[in-house]
Amino acid sequence: MSPVLNVAVVGTGIFAKDGHLPVYSAHPDKFNVVAAFNRTKSKALDFAKAAGVPEEKVYDTIEEVMNDKNVTYIDGLLPVQLNPTLVKKAIEAGKPILLEKPIAANMAQAREVVELAEKTDLPIAIAENWSYLECIDVAKKHIQRIGPVVAFTHNSTGPFVKNNKYLATTWRQNPEHIGGFLSDGGVHQLALVTALVGDIDTVSAHTAQVRKESGDCDIVFSTVTVKDSGIIGTFTYGSAFGATEKSVYLKIYGKNGNVTVDLSDKTAPVVKVRVGDCAENAQDEEIYPIDQDSSFGVQAEFLNFHEAVAKNDKSLLVSTPRVAFHHLACVAAFLESSDKKGDNVKVERL
Repeated sequence: MSPVLNVAVVGTGIFAKDGHLPVYSAHPDKFNVVAAFNRTKSKALDFAKAAGVPEEKVYDTIEEVMNDKNVTYIDGLLPVQLNPTLVKKAIEAGKPILLEKPIAANMAQAREVVELAEKTDLPIAIAENWSYLECIDVAKKHIQRIGPVVAFTHNSTGPFVKNNKYLATTWRQNPEHIGGFLSDGGVHQLALVTALVGDIDTVSAHTAQVRKESGDCDIVFSTVTVKDSGIIGTFTYGSAFGATEKSVYLKIYGKNGNVTVDLSDKTAPVVKVRVGDCAENAQDEEIYPIDQDSSFGVQAEFLNFHEAVAKNDKSLLVSTPRVAFHHLACVAAFLESSDKKGDNVKVERL
């Protein structure tokens, strides 16, 4: 029987309540939220009521959280520029930590988080829930049928949503993290792409800020190459446009067919497969509905972290700081390339 882990939630904003807490509540046999902290204490108190945390366990400082011997691990949802400091404090306290994405505000900080994580035996993970989507495993099985892969196109585009609750957060309106929405949301898309086609090697990109509410860049159109494979592709991301349909798909082309992951309807994702080495030999399209839970990967990432902490084995982690570093490095390369008017840029490596 797996142990119940006592969780301290550090940063009790919108996603802590709407994304993390429902998963914890759904798995009382694995998680028990026992402490909370927020820079605005009233928000921590509101969260504590919803989570069943006693008021005396709503702390005034992060240090008090770290010193609580009853806390097994830290669930960190502070503005990402604070991630390196939070990791240091967790390691000093001997507590594993799960950090919300992106890994950090910039590449120097991201490198620091990786270095800290790889010098300790404590499980340290980045909560990139798209790394845990069911469609990845399904698509991988069928990609073997269309190989070798030669190209791909990724598209995640949609209309601007004025009543987006996340736009109201101060750290998004005045971002200290590079790329604004490109790193905040783009790392999700990059988690999907890199899981299925491999790490990005070089990019040629143009970025722009369409909406002032985004705080910084909110769209990117790019061409890319994949490391050590010869695969070429396009990566397009942005939800700052006028009225248009929501479209989220990754189409992977091989010499013997194609595989498409279509997430345009989050409630009914599908993987589509068509096998054949030419038009004349094309077989009928196969469609595989994905039984994706409503948390869209959050539940799976928490269960993965639980296993790693319970077994004290960080090698079990899927979304490690090293993996998340690459996703932010791609965003940094998009921005650098755009600043250079679309010149080809190498993605930073560890």
